[in-house]
Order: sequence, then structure tokens, then C-alpha cells
Amino acid sequence: MELNADFSKPVVIRPDDNSWKPSPMPGVDRMMLDRLGDEVARATTIVRYASGSKFSAHVHDGGEEFFVLDGVFEDEHGAFPAGSYIRNPPGSSHTPGSEKGCVIFVKLWQFDPLDRSHVRIDTNKLGRVPDASRPGVSISPLFEDRREKVVMETWEPRTHSVVSAQQGAEILVTSGTITFDDVLLPQWSWIRIPAGEAVTLTSGDDPVRLWIKRDHLTDVRAPGR
Repeated sequence: MELNADFSKPVVIRPDDNSWKPSPMPGVDRMMLDRLGDEVARATTIVRYASGSKFSAHVHDGGEEFFVLDGVFEDEHGAFPAGSYIRNPPGSSHTPGSEKGCVIFVKLWQFDPLDRSHVRIDTNKLGRVPDASRPGVSISPLFEDRREKVVMETWEPRTHSVVSAQQGAEILVTSGTITFDDVLLPQWSWIRIPAGEAVTLTSGDDPVRLWIKRDHLTDVRAPGR
């Protein structure tokens, strides 16, 4: 399966532009954003767990990265509320589920194969550093290695600023609203920016939090290729 598989083109998806599709596990639905492959795939997805639903225990051969958007995600490593950022590196395993239900943003098969770093961060408790080059924007680092950089950005109300992408970037609106090309993007909207491009965004009347990943879209391939 290929979905939004041309990484030289920008992609903007609002939740209302998409639809939920059932996964192989009852009670777990998916809103696919991009995908290269079938059930084993390089994939970016929003996943919704109904109350009491779970996946069976499994290994993430290609690694798994996710951000909890709503509710509480649970596995044998803990309970992770909305705002949690998790990285389960290649070779890690768990039994994911949610007693009361949750929604998560997930990326699969997008790790450095040698990465063995477990990351579990509650972004609600992070400090922020003002970005001197962009008034109204502050940054909370989440992860960085030789092939990618992940941060949370907090934008003050009515901030007008640029997100650049020398080697590609993704932006997920985790709270608040932004405007891009005169289009209002609500919470859980997702933008993918090709390498060498940039987007100019404007935050709404409330503070906005953006999950941003950079410098990871120049060598994109399906698992096993």
C-alpha cells in the first residue's frame, strides 16, 4: 500500500479530511497519514483505542515513536497521559492498550537501525527556551541523533512565524489552532514539508503546541528496501 508516498510534495491533513479505518485488532481504529507497505509498513498514523482495547504483545523490529493526544495509553512500562512522548527503539517489545481509551500519533519503521534509546517524556512538565530568532516561539527539545531532531514548540497567541525544512519536516498540532495558506488547521492536523522548503504559520487566539520533527525525509524507504 502507498499513501502520500511522494515525499517531494507537501501534505496537509486535517482530522475532518480523513476517516477512521479498523485495524486488525477489535476496538483499535486508524487514521492513516502516510504509508509505504502493508501491515509491516513505514507508516505515520493516528490510532484510536476504545475503552478496554489492546494489541497482543509484539516486537517493533523497525522501532515505534508516538505522542499521546488524548486519554491514557498503557503498556507494561507504565501509563502515559496526553502529552507523553515515547520512543521504543528497534528490537523493543510491549503489549499496548488503554483501559479508558486513548488517541495516539504513531510513526513506525522510521528509526536508525542502530538506535537503542528508550525515551519516555511527559511534555506537560518540560521547561521551554525562547527562540531568539522567532518572537513568540519557545522550544522544548525531545530527541536528537545523527538523522533527526524532534521538539515541542509553544507559540504565543497570534504569532506569525516560519518552520523551515532543509531535509524535510513534519508538524503535528497537538493543541490550539494554526492558519496555513488562509486555511484553519485545528488540533491533530498534520503537515509534511519536503526537503528544502518552509511554511509560514499563524497561531490562533490561544497558545498553540506543535510537535515538530526535522531532517528525516531525504532517505525514505519501505521496510526491507
